[in-house]
Amino acid sequence: MPSNRSQYSLSDLSARFELELRGDGEHRIDGVATLSDARSGQISFLANPGYRKQLGTTRAGAVILKESDAADCPTNCLVAPEPYLAYARLATLFDPRPSAPPGIHASAVIAPSARLGKDVSIGAHVVIGDDCDIGDGCTIGPGCVLDSGGTLGAGCRLYANVSLGYGVKIGKRVIIHPGAVIGADGFGIAFAGDHWEKVPQVGTVVIGDDCEIGANSCIDRGALGDTILEEDCRLDNLVQIGHNVVVGAHTAIAAMGGAAGSAKIGKFCLLGGQAAVNGHQEIADRTTLAATSKVMKPITEPGTTWSGLIPAQPIKEWQRSVARLRRLDELQRRVQNLEKQLGNDTEDD
Repeated sequence: MPSNRSQYSLSDLSARFELELRGDGEHRIDGVATLSDARSGQISFLANPGYRKQLGTTRAGAVILKESDAADCPTNCLVAPEPYLAYARLATLFDPRPSAPPGIHASAVIAPSARLGKDVSIGAHVVIGDDCDIGDGCTIGPGCVLDSGGTLGAGCRLYANVSLGYGVKIGKRVIIHPGAVIGADGFGIAFAGDHWEKVPQVGTVVIGDDCEIGANSCIDRGALGDTILEEDCRLDNLVQIGHNVVVGAHTAIAAMGGAAGSAKIGKFCLLGGQAAVNGHQEIADRTTLAATSKVMKPITEPGTTWSGLIPAQPIKEWQRSVARLRRLDELQRRVQNLEKQLGNDTEDD
């Protein structure tokens, strides 16, 4: 990562982030890098044990690591109980991307009834519709379109080409990455015997404070009522959230994951890549879904981890396969009982 002009001594970093310093407090740091690529002016971190072998040969000026790894560090170190979290906080000092200066680009089109807060930055070719309310310090990147009646809380940042539909309500300090579409119509259609008819999507989308929406993700507006993301939800790129879905606070969904209409995802849940929740299903707080898992029924016990994917097959075959899978424990017990009766008791492996 290219460095910016800021430099900090290790003593400064130690004090600012409440980390224990071991080594030269006057050593200057001007950027961050991986253990294998860092130079003497950069700081790295060790969180994943799989990279521990790189610690002994790193040329970093300092490493953020756990107490248990400090003795093997050949350079200065900052000791943290959670190195990755400490790195995340410290790395914000070295983000080379400049903040957008306040101002409105000459090509922006802003409805006279829109209300703009203080120190907003509005980029080229932005369109802001009637009665939109833009909070203080918001940054709206080039090509963004905000339909009528929308709200952006203070400190939001929309990168290029974000689209917000009619009446979408965004909380404070929300980050939305390029190409995201929030508030498009949900997949509401009714079959009329020989053709489809559209079901009006009359709700909107409400997103809480401190959320982050990845590039090209889509959050559909509610059909009746609203689609809701509570505070501090984190969506990766290419995530699909259907109409009237509720995502609980502090939940994170990895790339290409999502939820179909009216699903309810609890608080502090983790959904791996391509994990999906079927429509109208509910999963409890602190549920973890491994990558590619498919939830087809409610998960009611909090704090559990789930995994599972069966390849597509004709539905009757799939139903028979699932029925047999559910009987595996019973069949195993029957086999063991038969072996005992025959005197061929074998160890269960």
